Amino acid sequence: MAAPATTPARTTDLRTLDAWWRAANYLSVGQIYLMDNPLLREPLAPEHVKPRLLGHWGTTPGLTFLWAHLNRVIGRDGWNGGKGDALFVTGPGHGGPAVVATAWLEGTYSERYSHVPRDAEGMKALFGQFSFPGGIPSHAAPETPGSIHEGGELGYALAHAYGAAFDNPDLLVACVIGDGEFETGALAGSWQANKFVHPVHDGTVLPILHLNGYKIANSTVAARIPESELLDQLRGHGHRPYVLEGGFDGEDTAAVHARMAGVMDEITGEIVRLRARAAEQLEAGEEVERPAWPVLVLRTPKGWTGPKEVDGKQVEGSFRAHQVPLAETRTNDGHRAQLEEWMRSYRPEELFDEDGALRPEIAAFAPRGTKRMSATPHANGGELLRDLRLPDFTAFGVDVPEPGSGPVGATAVLGRWLAEVVRRNPHDFRIMGPDETASNRLQDVFDATDRQFTGEIRDGDEHTARAGRVLEVLNEQLCQGWLEGYLLTGRHGLFNCYEAFIHIVDSMFNQHAKWLAACRHIPWRRPIASLNYLLTSHVWRQDHNGFSHQDPGFVDHVLNKKPEIVRVYLPPDANTLLSTYDHCLRTRNYVNVVVAGKNPGPQWLTMDEAVAHCTRGIGIWPWASNDDGQEPDVVLGCAGDVPTLEAVAAVSLLREHLPELRVRLVNVVDLMRLQDEREHPHGLSDREFDGLFTTDKPVVFAYHGYPWLIHRLTYRRTNHRNIHVRGYKEEGTTTTPFDMVMLNDLDRFHLVVDVIDRVPGLAVRHAALRQFMLDERLRCRRHTRLHGEDAPDVRDWVWPDPSGPRP
Repeated sequence: MAAPATTPARTTDLRTLDAWWRAANYLSVGQIYLMDNPLLREPLAPEHVKPRLLGHWGTTPGLTFLWAHLNRVIGRDGWNGGKGDALFVTGPGHGGPAVVATAWLEGTYSERYSHVPRDAEGMKALFGQFSFPGGIPSHAAPETPGSIHEGGELGYALAHAYGAAFDNPDLLVACVIGDGEFETGALAGSWQANKFVHPVHDGTVLPILHLNGYKIANSTVAARIPESELLDQLRGHGHRPYVLEGGFDGEDTAAVHARMAGVMDEITGEIVRLRARAAEQLEAGEEVERPAWPVLVLRTPKGWTGPKEVDGKQVEGSFRAHQVPLAETRTNDGHRAQLEEWMRSYRPEELFDEDGALRPEIAAFAPRGTKRMSATPHANGGELLRDLRLPDFTAFGVDVPEPGSGPVGATAVLGRWLAEVVRRNPHDFRIMGPDETASNRLQDVFDATDRQFTGEIRDGDEHTARAGRVLEVLNEQLCQGWLEGYLLTGRHGLFNCYEAFIHIVDSMFNQHAKWLAACRHIPWRRPIASLNYLLTSHVWRQDHNGFSHQDPGFVDHVLNKKPEIVRVYLPPDANTLLSTYDHCLRTRNYVNVVVAGKNPGPQWLTMDEAVAHCTRGIGIWPWASNDDGQEPDVVLGCAGDVPTLEAVAAVSLLREHLPELRVRLVNVVDLMRLQDEREHPHGLSDREFDGLFTTDKPVVFAYHGYPWLIHRLTYRRTNHRNIHVRGYKEEGTTTTPFDMVMLNDLDRFHLVVDVIDRVPGLAVRHAALRQFMLDERLRCRRHTRLHGEDAPDVRDWVWPDPSGPRP
């Protein structure tokens, strides 16, 4: 059990804590300013100071203060009687000097980076590398031990913290939220996460709202509203607030430490009591109540312990402390003298010995081994990651006696397989989504699990319980943040979402992809499970919801990232979707985007054919082609389920009306196969690409998304000048499925027209056929306007199998 609130912290402990805190602040200031003379063994000279001063001081002393007090709680044996681990999530990630300094003091930094030992030379290296060319970033970046959250973009700290806590019952996640971050929409939504965390099966998140009053050049909302209003807001979110204010008006830091120690003992004691009460309820078979978890509101001055004034203007306690309070220390003697005075105020001679090592009695203050927050394996999730136990996906496939069988909903088939994945992995696999698991036809997972929710559950609520493997909240950013935190701490999962609204997390995806890219070059960062998206309810079957729901552009956004990180798959039917997702759940350190329809559609490939096709990622469908080993007159390419349907239907029309025309159909599952092998690891060689698409014949390509992406991927290819792409071109409305493809010229009739226009000699000889295709479009559109549905011959079309059985 944690220490009772009535047990005061020992004075000697707090003196050591204060020394450790001063050491962390000294190291933080040194990182921002110095490249030499780290222990101030001689007066500061211009050459000791970096020529470019980069970094953020204002939030740093608050972060080191919190880290020090959490270390006191953890102690040598860990918090909660030695059973618990702690993870520090740094919302103000630009306070990078703090988390680098604490990692160095705890010894973890030197363990990870042998060229930065715990002595004077190591301190010099520590200072010199910070925000310096060839060095380390200024944020709590992947290079920083103990970090899972860079904080370069604000808003996601609390979501990451809860993601880390799921299925980690012995983990305390201390999540520092800066008062600037408090203003973001993502953070505002994240306060709802405590309604989803189970008080026994999951860990505990301790939100810490660190109010220092200012952003870069402006005050913050949370610091300027009445405290009663702020605390009411936190109570309204289901928390019990604890408040500590300290460091103002020259208050003695010893008094602040004593009060903070008392508050932390109260908070950790309350957490232990709440968890014990929930465990008793669970064991007794009673309803497990949702606790009012503690939240700490910490008020300290911005730039605490730094310069009070610079050039006659207030710095500590103002926005001027945000970044570099003394901006001219290399060229301004007064600034440099003030910097030296500031650094000496921490009394480094009391903290470090003659060799520059932290004095043993201070070093002993930190926890040991993996109890150190900078060394916890939860911040290097690959160390904890275990392979999923995946069922044989081929046993869940659909029978395809002939091409075009069905119709079958691909995601419904996937849902049956995912239900078994859940059963086999009850503690390290989660499905996240914004209230769309059933809408996206994955409802069979509810045969194996429920939605987890710790709010009020009423009679009539379906598949909702205190514990479950599905997390649904109508907030895409929260889903993304949960999944990122879950993956970064060593588990697996997927995020299913409507295609148009995954854009809400564009920026969050950016941050995660950059994190993964950086981790590839950090040897001690072990690979984590890939971030897997399932995008469905897609553009071509959002005809009923209309224009606002029609946007396939997330793929374009994803492909801006480094090729070794991103993968995009467009399986055309259920069996290829199963094969694709089995592959995705086995991968590491990728972002996998899978786009698949939920509506019933034709099934093209047997399971064996699907496995082979997905393994290749691209291939000719012989049953839909009639080039019979000869050079084709035209190639029809397709990627995506609806474009594939329209391309195959166009092939059937061509074979009916132009039987002498040699047509080849090439389907693409792995979009990256179109790219040059020099640009992406999955890319085809020029020889392979030319073999499929020829070097000089017309290529009409039906694509799921914006057509220019295909041109971007293939611009280096020999035959690029002959590639003509049809896709979504921002034409949409509330209409019928086939009218949607006609609006964007992706329909089968228009594809036939494209072939006639591009194959030499056809335009003149078959002008009547071209006119007939355009008339067919008019007929189909007229039918929708008269009857409100697609013409039966289009709606119920099946592949006519003109060539007999499969070769």
